[in-house]
Amino acid sequence: MYQPPHFQDESRAAHQTLIRAYPLGLLITGGADGLVANPVPFLLDEAGAHGTLRAHLARANPQWQALAEAEECLIVFQGPQGYVTPGWYASKREHGRVVPTWNYATVHAWGRPLVIEDADWLRRQIADLTALREAPRVAPWAVDDAPAPFVAAQLPAIVGIEIPITRIEGKWKMSQNRSEADRAGVIAGMRAEGETTLADMVAERSGS
Repeated sequence: MYQPPHFQDESRAAHQTLIRAYPLGLLITGGADGLVANPVPFLLDEAGAHGTLRAHLARANPQWQALAEAEECLIVFQGPQGYVTPGWYASKREHGRVVPTWNYATVHAWGRPLVIEDADWLRRQIADLTALREAPRVAPWAVDDAPAPFVAAQLPAIVGIEIPITRIEGKWKMSQNRSEADRAGVIAGMRAEGETTLADMVAERSGS
């Protein structure tokens, strides 16, 4: 990933926060048929130097076979993103030498995947993923709410993936290369258009 120093973030906490907030990662593998990519919801465990990613794929999805043979795969997690108009910059009014750009946050994680077909592992995976996503609900649904024979019959239709992260990069392109006045304009413009999450991130990264 292209990494100008002012956008780079090597913080484990920042990486993990983005992954957990935006867990639908783009799982990318290469094989005899070329590159393959699928969006997959991931869980992040603390185990390992950079953490371990867990997920599952439909057995009908041939990517799991590529994962079984892969030395390495890449998962891309995309956080808040949005267009930045030069109209927000104070420098536009001062000298006009400005161009549009795009602000975004992303984390790229690499690791050697392990394919898992053990029924107990798969049941824990779907239970953990469901519990995490259902937790904020007033009446959360749990895997155990479904009939046990039904759940058992579904497990052979999925394949588990565990990826200890061996390398990880984070990039927060949040107008850090602009002047304080330009960043203030970006924050105000985004908030006026309802992009509060992205505006807050620009403010956080600029110290505003």
